[in-house]
Amino acid sequence: DLILHCIRLLNMLDLELKCFVSAGSSKKSMPEVWWRGSGREVRIYTYTGNAVDTYTGPAYALASIYILRLKSNEQDTQVSVYLHEGPGLSGAFPELPSDPRVHMLGVGMTSVTLNWAPSSSVVVKDGHRPQHEYCVLVNHKHNYRNLCAAHEGIRKEIQSMQKRQRRDKQSKEIVWATLKDWWWRQPDALKDRESSTTDKFEDPGCVCRDIESVCTVSDLLPDTQYYFDVFIMDRINGTSAAYTGTFARTHEEARPAVTSLREGQVKWVTLTGDASSLQGDQFRFKPRGWQQNGLLTLHTCNGTSKVKVTVSSKGQTLTSQEVGHQLAQIWLHGAPSYLIQLQALDPGSSSTIPKAVPVFPTTLQIKSFNKLRSCNSVTLAWMGTEERSLYCIYQRQIPLDSKHTSTDRCIDPESRPADERVLCKYFQELNPRRAVTTAVVGELEPGMLYVFDVYLMRRWGLPIKYHSKTVRTRSDC
Repeated sequence: DLILHCIRLLNMLDLELKCFVSAGSSKKSMPEVWWRGSGREVRIYTYTGNAVDTYTGPAYALASIYILRLKSNEQDTQVSVYLHEGPGLSGAFPELPSDPRVHMLGVGMTSVTLNWAPSSSVVVKDGHRPQHEYCVLVNHKHNYRNLCAAHEGIRKEIQSMQKRQRRDKQSKEIVWATLKDWWWRQPDALKDRESSTTDKFEDPGCVCRDIESVCTVSDLLPDTQYYFDVFIMDRINGTSAAYTGTFARTHEEARPAVTSLREGQVKWVTLTGDASSLQGDQFRFKPRGWQQNGLLTLHTCNGTSKVKVTVSSKGQTLTSQEVGHQLAQIWLHGAPSYLIQLQALDPGSSSTIPKAVPVFPTTLQIKSFNKLRSCNSVTLAWMGTEERSLYCIYQRQIPLDSKHTSTDRCIDPESRPADERVLCKYFQELNPRRAVTTAVVGELEPGMLYVFDVYLMRRWGLPIKYHSKTVRTRSDC
């Protein structure tokens, strides 16, 4: 059998496969006869398209020369071609399962969880790095039908970004800062992953590169559409196979309802302890006329309760104060509209909501994954909250025989050395039971003991510190 496997990139391609048959007996070799033109060409197969194409057919006994002609119809491009002659499959390409689709397990505001049917090619042997592994790619444009098309798309995106940087010198610093932040949060996406000399793959920026058929893609933007592709990569042969990709749109950020206030209106507000009222009550007031002034009068009906009132305009806080049963008046002036937010300060009162008390995670424990621990990296996970918050990871190396591994809970991030900070990331999940986020900390030394601390950074008040986690890197990989 003759098997021709052709992988196209993004442009239309004409493919023609021919074989050369000698016109008669000759003492000269077949290549020499073909160059002299004393034989005939027989067309075997033709194809026009822009996807992966495979031809399988009988080998021609009289032919020792196969002629493959490729023509790009649109622009310069690249093609990967593999020819196998012999019975049965070549085994050079990974095998896809009967259901090659990528499925969506869950979609959140900043994360998406995917799974797919495992491939029979992915085999794990004790003590050996597998020959095949999965690679998950994510982008904003479209799904890719093969890995080299993804390589080309990423290359063009980088070139486009470089052109924009040259056109605008000011944006260059902003883009580079964004890239450094992304690189810092995903160190394995841009550097070599401890690959051996037999690894023929340049890492295309896999958000997941593993043997497990499940992946959670985090650090996504709310209310944004993403395309997800899964590939099986053969490190030895340098080949790959593509699953049928999928796409999803992340959930938009929860926005609290804003009630309009009219001039001279008396408004009764009930602040309950319902968990659905975590954002507090918000009101908008637009003064009439050209003076843009107003007088806000308020007090609580419960003599033991206190409420925090925050007035802002165009994103800037104008005033913030506590209000009790005594009458309070706030003078509003100089802005076309005002946003008034009421937050209860007494969590024990039936007329308040637990907003002023910070929303805590369900647990402050940090988990490390032993299977993902290597000689120079560890993977940490912790519970977040339903509020969009900033989390920062700090690390410090300690002696192997150290008995004091916990960090003082009174030490805030600002008092720690700058080189102890590893990374900071934003995270939010509306379902508290699923508010789990992870981070990979790299560039560690083999066989050393590290203490990791996670801080939940709050806009007001002191940061919340998680319990310290001590992890020792593997000494032999």
